[in-house]
Amino acid sequence: MMDLSFRIGRVGELKVGSYAVIDGEPCRIVSIDKSKPGKHGSAKFRCTGISLLDDSKRSFVSPVDASIQIPIIDKRNAQIISVGETSVQLMDLESYEVFEVNLPREEEIRSRLEAGKEVEYWNIMGRYRIQRVKG
Repeated sequence: MMDLSFRIGRVGELKVGSYAVIDGEPCRIVSIDKSKPGKHGSAKFRCTGISLLDDSKRSFVSPVDASIQIPIIDKRNAQIISVGETSVQLMDLESYEVFEVNLPREEEIRSRLEAGKEVEYWNIMGRYRIQRVKG
């Protein structure tokens, strides 16, 4: 079975705010620096991204015409079943699948989590992140 968690794109097409897989981690691009092609090679592309899952900073340098993985982000809705010490139990509102997600790092999201509330969560490469609390 083919893995549909990312697609292949070109490094030169990346923009600030777009997404890319850097060191196996899905990231949002926060800075880009392109150098001109030199006498001995193609243009270089320097890129820095922040991980979508653990907020760590990652960067890479690559030729502009190289390929890169672009994560496919599946945005879904779920209902909170329970809130624990380190995780939240969610039920997907389409498939009714029940699963655990780590507590979000953002305090404004964390403080609004309670059983029965609806959240938007992202499925990124088989890993989950609560993005916002609805209502």
